[in-house]
Amino acid sequence: MKIKYKILIPGGTGFIGYHLCSFFIKKKWIVHSCSKSKPKKNRKVKGVKYIYCDIRNKKKLKKKLDKYYNYIVNLSGYVDHSRNKSIRRTHFEGCKNLVLNFQKKPPEKFVQIGSSIEYGKFKSPQKEFLVKKKNNTFSTYGNAKLSSTFFLLNLFKKKKYPTTILRLYLVYGPNQDDNRIIPFVINNSIKNKQFNCSPGYQLRDFVYINDVVSAVYKSIKSYKNNGEIINIGSGKPIKIKNLILTIVKLVGKGSPIFSKIKLRSDELINLYPNISKAKNLLNWVPKISLKNGLRKTIKFYKKNEKS
Repeated sequence: MKIKYKILIPGGTGFIGYHLCSFFIKKKWIVHSCSKSKPKKNRKVKGVKYIYCDIRNKKKLKKKLDKYYNYIVNLSGYVDHSRNKSIRRTHFEGCKNLVLNFQKKPPEKFVQIGSSIEYGKFKSPQKEFLVKKKNNTFSTYGNAKLSSTFFLLNLFKKKKYPTTILRLYLVYGPNQDDNRIIPFVINNSIKNKQFNCSPGYQLRDFVYINDVVSAVYKSIKSYKNNGEIINIGSGKPIKIKNLILTIVKLVGKGSPIFSKIKLRSDELINLYPNISKAKNLLNWVPKISLKNGLRKTIKFYKKNEKS
């Protein structure tokens, strides 16, 4: 009889969570999502058990979740570059509560979805290392993510807690929120609109969602990567201006107006990873080129065009 694995995905109602839930449902796993709110209609996956709970609340978390999961992939929280103090509670305290909730029976693997922002202003291509101070990034969000990394790696060091931190760069693909750069440009281009952009000389790394899902799966199915930080990106950075012009060309219309939006004062000009560790430890390489990924994403937004 085939083993039925059970996975908990805190933050399973978001963009990456939706794709992970879909992937594991197709593999016929038992999939539970945990989040504060219900998924959007287009992100509800049939077969997933949706649990509604704020992971910052220890008591409710204990009541709502099952006592054991084979795997936990923590996507909880949201990207926020403001200085809102609640960001730390959502990311760090939420992560801590999830781990402590399963003290008696820990999962076979706890995958923490980290962020490239954890490196702060260190030069690209960024290679995996642990920034020495928990508040050494330029954002509250980055500091909260970094605190979670410290907490998990300390647990691994002391108790061999089975954890891996995947530091994601810019993930894109179908069903992403419109406020992200790729869907923003695609939707405006489809409607043949003029739209304002930054100067576009920033270098960024974009990785297609299916490749990210593959990296998560490989990380939970191996123990060799326990206690490790691993960068997940394409390894092929592109200037934002060139990205926008590529999308416009693939769509066949749209008019970007560059330099109308100023860069944030804390925005890094170059942000991209070295991904050799992912290749060596996970036996993972991104398979979807940027152009192919953009074509798939454009196809989705054309099909689901909003009036």
